[in-house]
Amino acid sequence: AARLAAKAALRTGSGLVYLGVPEKIYPIIAAGAGSEIVFPLPCDEAGRLCMAALPAITARLPEMDAVLLGPGLGRSEELTRLVQAVLSVCRAPLVLDADGINAAAPHIDVLTPHDGEFLRLGGDPRAADRTQEAMRLADRTHAVLLLKGSRTVITDGLNVYVNHTGNPGLAAGGSGDVLAGMLVSLLGQHIMPLEAAAAAAWLHGSAADLAAQELGEYGMVPEDLLLRIPRLLP
Repeated sequence: AARLAAKAALRTGSGLVYLGVPEKIYPIIAAGAGSEIVFPLPCDEAGRLCMAALPAITARLPEMDAVLLGPGLGRSEELTRLVQAVLSVCRAPLVLDADGINAAAPHIDVLTPHDGEFLRLGGDPRAADRTQEAMRLADRTHAVLLLKGSRTVITDGLNVYVNHTGNPGLAAGGSGDVLAGMLVSLLGQHIMPLEAAAAAAWLHGSAADLAAQELGEYGMVPEDLLLRIPRLLP
């Protein structure tokens, strides 16, 4: 998940992408790395990041133009404390995705939930008016909300975009990690959060539409999106 996000960030124009991973899997991830810069972080016996990773993470934060937290993270009480500690000190634009959403705390610039995560955040994915429900939660969390679905809703609680690109091939696991990587890349290029989220959603869906035209919806995988992102950029 984290590697997909890192590669998507690179394909969306980031010059340098740093990927922090648990030290137990560092040799595997580093061996398969391309242009992303992989570094190890302390973890527990189960291979999940632990509080001992906080100094290494916080030392890097001042150099970052944008930060993504969540893909492949997993869950534990200590991870929740770690995420909340990082959020309390991070001053760069911050995207919270996947398991990071379960530890939501102040200073989140963009939240990227699917319906299950939206429900855990206090939203109603079955609401009659999905857009209004997304706006309500964005207003409550003071974050830009990118609610993933067949028609992705992007809102800051006042302004709204609804994305119409994409196809059922995006249901494959890992597609959301590609989207998160694209989004953090655009934030790192100093695009404002709402516009970055809307642009990432459009680019993500459009890359999927290109892949579907060439490969079909059923056989496409998230890696196919990575190869098509550059075709959509200047």
